[in-house]
Amino acid sequence: MKVVLQRVKHAQVSVENRIIGKINQGYLLLVGFEDSDTETQLDYVVHKICHLRIFEDENQKMNLDIQQVGGSILSVSQFTLYASTRHGNRPSFTAAGDPDHAKRCFARFNEKLKQTEIPLATGEFGANMQVDLQNDGPVTIILDTDQL
Repeated sequence: MKVVLQRVKHAQVSVENRIIGKINQGYLLLVGFEDSDTETQLDYVVHKICHLRIFEDENQKMNLDIQQVGGSILSVSQFTLYASTRHGNRPSFTAAGDPDHAKRCFARFNEKLKQTEIPLATGEFGANMQVDLQNDGPVTIILDTDQL
């Protein structure tokens, strides 16, 4: 599982010119899955996302987590996180999870995020989405369960 986490001032995702998810301050998550992803990995990443201290406190130090600042999460599936550009110029996506498995993982991942009671908006799995955001910082963190 790979997650690109971006701290944002606001973000939204649209499908066919219709906004389907929108947040103010919080995280935009671009999330990809592989076939070996497990419930344990989902739990680990959700815990890490909820407890990362990357918002600034009164001393401008990254010391607060998303819950402490009343932030929200926009979760967007993105299989292209598993692109391999090792050979040739056209990316290969063979490392990306089987679409059925990845769809189940994305749904389960978002269920776990909802259980944290952090406000959550999502993209649409498998859709051609347009994502608009205002990055805050910028602060971008990559979480990769293959590096645990």
